[in-house]
Amino acid sequence: MKKILAILFVTITLSSCEIDRDPFGSMKSDKINENPEGSIDGLLNGMYGQLKAWSDPMHRLGEYAGDNIMIRGSSTDAFYEFISFARTPNNGRLATFWDSGYKAIAQASNIINKIPLGKSPELDSKLGECFFVRGMMYFYLVRAFGRPYYQNPETNLGVPIVNGTPDDVINAAFPDRATVKATYEQAISDLKKAEQLISVNKGPIFASKEAAQALLSRVYLYMSGTYTTPNPTYAQLAVDYATKVISGSTRYGLLSRADFMKYSTFTPESNRETIFAIKRVASEFSGDDHYYGIGGMYSNIGGMGWGEMYASAKYIGLLNETGRNDWRPDKYKIVDARAAFIEPTYSKNAAGAYTEVFRFIKDDAGNTLNYAQLTTTRNGNTITCVEGVSPNQVVYTLTPVDAAQDIYSISYKDGKTYTGVIDYFITLNRAYPQFYIVKASREGENSQLHSPVISRLAEVYLNRAEAYAKLQNYTSALSDLNEVRRRAIVNGGYGSLTAANAGDLIDQERQLELAYQAERSFDVFRNGKSLSRPYPGPQNQTGEITATDFRVTYYIPQTAINSYPGKLTQNPTN
Repeated sequence: MKKILAILFVTITLSSCEIDRDPFGSMKSDKINENPEGSIDGLLNGMYGQLKAWSDPMHRLGEYAGDNIMIRGSSTDAFYEFISFARTPNNGRLATFWDSGYKAIAQASNIINKIPLGKSPELDSKLGECFFVRGMMYFYLVRAFGRPYYQNPETNLGVPIVNGTPDDVINAAFPDRATVKATYEQAISDLKKAEQLISVNKGPIFASKEAAQALLSRVYLYMSGTYTTPNPTYAQLAVDYATKVISGSTRYGLLSRADFMKYSTFTPESNRETIFAIKRVASEFSGDDHYYGIGGMYSNIGGMGWGEMYASAKYIGLLNETGRNDWRPDKYKIVDARAAFIEPTYSKNAAGAYTEVFRFIKDDAGNTLNYAQLTTTRNGNTITCVEGVSPNQVVYTLTPVDAAQDIYSISYKDGKTYTGVIDYFITLNRAYPQFYIVKASREGENSQLHSPVISRLAEVYLNRAEAYAKLQNYTSALSDLNEVRRRAIVNGGYGSLTAANAGDLIDQERQLELAYQAERSFDVFRNGKSLSRPYPGPQNQTGEITATDFRVTYYIPQTAINSYPGKLTQNPTN
């Protein structure tokens, strides 16, 4: 089995037996050698500890490259490259993702290689946790650095398969990247081994049999081809593994609608929908450190967080398709439960009152979309709004579209008609209303605390729905799709699913349900679709990233290439 020294991927020294503990110190080689079985809990803590550093860039590179968010402006932070698709190999956040991922692989592998299987079911179960973490890391690494699976997996490059530290560090020979196919096979092999070995479910912050099955349902879904050219073998395996989770245990269940709307406030241990999450605790943060958590870019809560990145107009539009979600404090009405994770920052005037405005999106010069918030005046049933100041002030009379929901249209000065909503004025950050996102905040009601969710039951239902659709079993696909849909929208289930609409409806539901969980950009490209972001924000509003674009994959970090004793092939640059 190919092995590699973890120091080649990270910047700290890690001997073959000195495996970090979380949160303090390390375990000494002689202690582990004397009693490896007795040391395994500490070794596992170190392995899980690596996931904390890994989970931050994992979220950012997965979510920021999608169309659920917009940022107020450009940034010098390395994460802006994820948003702008200006790919470079010299990206510190990308290096952390790579380094922490391979540290977790090294630690998991060293435990597996150090402790033989078959000594006891309890010990085997703990070794199964190592197989799970290793398989998960390979999957997340290959989906970031390798092409979508439907694109020539036998020849496209994945990532190096590097299972453990070699005995002879100085003279070790290291392989180049394996193919996408071989990397997926490694991930599947590890996850199946985890499924076989893990006999003790310690809760959703630890690897479990069900966590392995849930992730296998997603891995096989990624291998199941596109809607137009599906791979029935892998689609069926995605169905099979999703069914194991859905039907094989009473441990998990979809939360009620009311509880789901508070999902982010529950700890993973108290949430029966969460299958696996990376546990974070408040003591890991202090003071301004909460600014730098995942939720810190999406909101400012209790003075913590930058609050510079907001729900995109596209995502808000999807939330409003079945009826307007009204966030006004005195008119609060949530139609789609997913809208509960959006919190506009309504501001009050000097008198302590909200200012009523008509908000719409206009097409400015150069095909650039921007928000407008024009103050309204009511005179009986007539509503007007004004723009500018005298003597150049323009007054518009609004036309009802759905007055009961305060939806109106405006015949604007550019000759175009736009539809918008009557709302209260939302605080602007630069030119953009602050539609805060709180799905990655308030765990235990603690400001920006968040334990990133890897798998939850709603995703498994959606995995199976998509796989059923690719098998042309639209009746079963519809049933699973509506399990999620009806939880979010009362009486909102789809009436039918066909070959003509299945791909769009399932992908849309995945976008709505899995937003801010680092899935969106990968979901778009693995199904051969294109990503476009025609909504207000500094991103390229008119461009399109196709699934075959070289920017779909991230570059291998240059630091990893520089430290590698051998060839480590970079991804194409065009």
